[in-house]
Amino acid sequence: MTKTAGAEGRTSSAVKKKKDLKQSRNRKKKEFWKKHPKIAATEAGIKKVNPVLPPKDPQEFSSNWKALQALLKPESNSPVSAETKPTKKTDKGLKKEEKVNWKEKPEPKPKTSAPKTNGRVRESPTADKGVTDPETGDGRKGAKKRKLPEHRKLSMDPKKKPSEESVAAPPKIDLWFDDVDPDDIEAALGAEAGQIARRMQGLPEDKVDAVDRVLVKDRAFEGLTRTVAMDCEMVGVGTDGEESILARVSIVNQFGKCVYDKFVKPTERVTDYRTAVSGIRPQDIKNGEDFKVVQKEVAEILNGRILVGHAVHNDLKIFFLDHPKKATRDTQKYKPFKQRVKCGRPSLKLLCEKILNVKVQTGEHSSVQDAQAAMRLYTMEKKNWEAAIKAKFNHAKNETRKDKPQQSTTISSS
Repeated sequence: MTKTAGAEGRTSSAVKKKKDLKQSRNRKKKEFWKKHPKIAATEAGIKKVNPVLPPKDPQEFSSNWKALQALLKPESNSPVSAETKPTKKTDKGLKKEEKVNWKEKPEPKPKTSAPKTNGRVRESPTADKGVTDPETGDGRKGAKKRKLPEHRKLSMDPKKKPSEESVAAPPKIDLWFDDVDPDDIEAALGAEAGQIARRMQGLPEDKVDAVDRVLVKDRAFEGLTRTVAMDCEMVGVGTDGEESILARVSIVNQFGKCVYDKFVKPTERVTDYRTAVSGIRPQDIKNGEDFKVVQKEVAEILNGRILVGHAVHNDLKIFFLDHPKKATRDTQKYKPFKQRVKCGRPSLKLLCEKILNVKVQTGEHSSVQDAQAAMRLYTMEKKNWEAAIKAKFNHAKNETRKDKPQQSTTISSS
């Protein structure tokens, strides 16, 4: 019994000693961490912080308001000038100054000897380039600082206000037309609207250019061809100006190029210039060519050639000239044209509008343009027109041969 009691007492004393050691260790740890400088500083800072209570008295309100107003005031209105204020350099400012000084005074680099390859000194890639310029960043010798153009400077500098020239123009109004004739738009809304409509439809803005593109072939032969077209302008003479005399004659070749155009001096006193239609004015025919000279020159041109015109018999009549019917092509008398426009005696204006989709004779007439229009109508139907004439004359020849009596048979019968 004594042995067991002694053993139990020993174990209990050993357990107590262990507990005491643990407690003493924990106590020492707590004291150590309490005395640690970081933990002590944070606890002291927490203890020192005092909460700021909201103002209660009206005086405190007014003082806070004044302090806020003083903070919100701009620097220009502050009583203390910028010169008297002490300059506080932050770490960033010091770093910037150090960088600038480093750029202005770069440290000299130690010279390194060039490496040798196979007993020869290899040239370094930067040996001949020179020192790089800190401003330009160019390693070439004598490199100049690049200057930006003025328009780039204006766009890059946000502080500078853009000038009047640099301000972008207002966007153009986008007009839309659905298969509307530009001439109708011009008549209704004005010349500017007509130009915009032609531009939108890809047509030339000038009417004359649009007509010339259809009637005249570009880069074509400008001399006389086997086929020519003629048109004349006349003025009125007599008491009422009803009788007509020649005032201008124009001849164009097969491609619409003008080969002859002359004003004719009147042989009688003109009583009606018919300017609204003919486009003739007194100064045009005052110094014109003599009628006989023009008559001779025109006869030489027409000789042996095919003559095209609109109501061309009137032009020949005013010249007192004749031309073979076989070599005459009159656009007013061509049957397919009559059938297409459904008119017995169609005008040149109507034919051009319906067939060529071009408007001529809108104002004062031009003998050159009228001759070009007649020639263009002919060239469009040239193949069919010439085939029809050839067939017509061949048929006439066959009929004349049949009508002739066979003399050889009558002699043999007798």
